[in-house]
Amino acid sequence: MRAQRERYGPLCSAPHMISNAFRTLAATLAIQALVAMATVTVPVLAPAAAGEVGVSAGYVGLFIGFVYAACMAASLVSGALVRRIGAIRVSQLCLLTCAAGLWLTATGLVPLLVVGALLIGCGYGPVTPASSHILSRSTPPGRMSFTFSLKQTGVPLGGALAGVVLPTLVLWAGWRAAAVFVGFACIVTAALVQPMRAMLDADRTPGHPIGAASITGPLRLVISERAIRRLAMSSFFFASLQICLITYLVTYLTQDLGFSLVQAGLMLAVAQGGGVAGRLAWGAISDRGGRPPQVLGVLGCAMAVFAAAAAGFTAGWPHLAIVLCCAAFGATAIGWNGVYLAEVARQAPRGRAGDATGGTLFFTFSGVLAGPPVFAFLVEGGVSYSVAFLVVAVPALVCGLALLWGPGGRLRSLSS
Repeated sequence: MRAQRERYGPLCSAPHMISNAFRTLAATLAIQALVAMATVTVPVLAPAAAGEVGVSAGYVGLFIGFVYAACMAASLVSGALVRRIGAIRVSQLCLLTCAAGLWLTATGLVPLLVVGALLIGCGYGPVTPASSHILSRSTPPGRMSFTFSLKQTGVPLGGALAGVVLPTLVLWAGWRAAAVFVGFACIVTAALVQPMRAMLDADRTPGHPIGAASITGPLRLVISERAIRRLAMSSFFFASLQICLITYLVTYLTQDLGFSLVQAGLMLAVAQGGGVAGRLAWGAISDRGGRPPQVLGVLGCAMAVFAAAAAGFTAGWPHLAIVLCCAAFGATAIGWNGVYLAEVARQAPRGRAGDATGGTLFFTFSGVLAGPPVFAFLVEGGVSYSVAFLVVAVPALVCGLALLWGPGGRLRSLSS
């Protein structure tokens, strides 16, 4: 217990540690869900807004590109911001920035849509490093993977909320009102977590500098720490496969297998549901087994195997087999994030979980940006969707094997 108090500080030594840990997890989960909802709001509203804005709904891909480009830059400075003003204050600013971005998009003016996308990205990027800083101090070591995985379910939860709530709001009040509503929800959430700031931001250093070193520092940390570097590089390829699954599964099933749009959409929902269940299951398994790199290695290999299985879909496959494969694909290709973030925080030098997370997320978001264009290049070049899935699965398999053979991996332990 003494060692735990020394590492995790007053949050773990307080008499009400369990209660505080629950409140902290609930707050970070709510923040994660709201910024995730803000990120997917425009893609959900695109079909309704396209005619009024005067651009094709297909250009929503450019909007998401601007969002994640801003995410990459913002994630690098997040560690310094957390240390200067506190993780809760950073999270509140992220929520407010997302709200401002959504309200700019509600104008329907194309230049302001670009600015709005950049603001939403600036709001989304620092949230995970900030929550990692909080949870690394408030979570007992034996529950880190599960706690981080539970918090990361906020991402698909936010997407689900957007899919359920926004279409109804569009029918009731129009797409502009729907965007404004999500912005107000972000502001309300920022206000609700304010009472927790005194406790959770007690470790801030108001005079901590923010400059060029704030951007290069997280990258230097990732590069200099071998274990973190391996995680960051793996996350690039895992994220690429994940975003390709989410982006192209529906198109693949409708164009190559003759699924209706509704049927294909249900398969994507099955994959997303598998991702939520997978995040919780892999987090619990990682904590119980005590070998997170091994779990990530297994997941890397498994997501590649299920991507290959999906690439082998034909019209003769039983419907249930396709459902189960999509669920397993989602459970692995979407379910790895919580274990990954917990291990990054665990490997980070004391007090630098935010820097380590921000630096590794630069690589993760790079994978998100790189995956769909590579996939599209392959398909437009005449390669089938099946072959394209196989191509993006190979690097994930290689990374999975590297994690299994590397330090902390089961195969390395058995062979040494």
